[in-house]
Amino acid sequence: MTSEKFYRAKVPTTKFGDTFGELVGKTAKVNTVRTFGDIDYETLNKRRFVDTVEFNKFYTVVKDFVLARLGFPVVRVELTDFQMLTAIDESIARLDYHAPDWCTQYMTFETSASINMYELPRHVCTGFRYAAYKKTLLSVVQENGTLEFDFFLKYFQDNFLFSDFYISDFLLMQMHLEQIRKILGREGSFDLVNGKYLIIHPEPKTHDAEQVIIEYKALDSDTLHPQFISWIQRYASATCKLILGQIRGKYDTLPSPAGGARLNGERLSQEGAQEQALLIEELLGEIETPPAFTMF
Repeated sequence: MTSEKFYRAKVPTTKFGDTFGELVGKTAKVNTVRTFGDIDYETLNKRRFVDTVEFNKFYTVVKDFVLARLGFPVVRVELTDFQMLTAIDESIARLDYHAPDWCTQYMTFETSASINMYELPRHVCTGFRYAAYKKTLLSVVQENGTLEFDFFLKYFQDNFLFSDFYISDFLLMQMHLEQIRKILGREGSFDLVNGKYLIIHPEPKTHDAEQVIIEYKALDSDTLHPQFISWIQRYASATCKLILGQIRGKYDTLPSPAGGARLNGERLSQEGAQEQALLIEELLGEIETPPAFTMF
């Protein structure tokens, strides 16, 4: 692959669309319209300080939860909107990194001849898991007289499938077929470069478009499970406690006519750190997708 082709990235078109995209004809770009709720992956953890902060619907729900847990309006909470915004961003990014299978999304696009590098939308690259490119030799229906049919028939005859068949035989069959698929198949490979570009191999040679199916994970605030929303709220609350603890920890007491008010900055910081640790343990043990099992 020459350096010229390496930098020749194309924004692909889609035939079937994106889980988060709205399909407008067969040549709509994959990121023409994004409808994944109020979570914007383009600005997540990339905020710049501004005097006025606007909260969308989902962020407002999390913000109200945090304020209530910190005692507002009974107790004054010395946090700016921007500080709370960064805490919510941190919580969403943490959950997104460990997003479970319930947050699985799909996207597909068509290849172009002599181009093997394609630019993907940010929300796809963030949670990228796998790309399926080109049909394999054994992925079609096994018809009588075909090579695929001979492979299956020979295996079943040699192992007396219909008389004595064990789970170990099935496992060996799957491993055998996977090996044959890699040797004789047309299964393509892929690389994700710089968190932005998908490179597929082998390079498409003909003008007939081939489909690339991408599996990725992403949070959709419109369909997010209530338990996951609760985790974001609690983690944002713990993060805000750390920030508030640092603010109040600058002074031990505040002078007043009654002899001074003692602040709880140190206690807030300890509570925030403990709650974050417990929430991370809950995330890894109860929410995160368990490790995958593979046979080959």
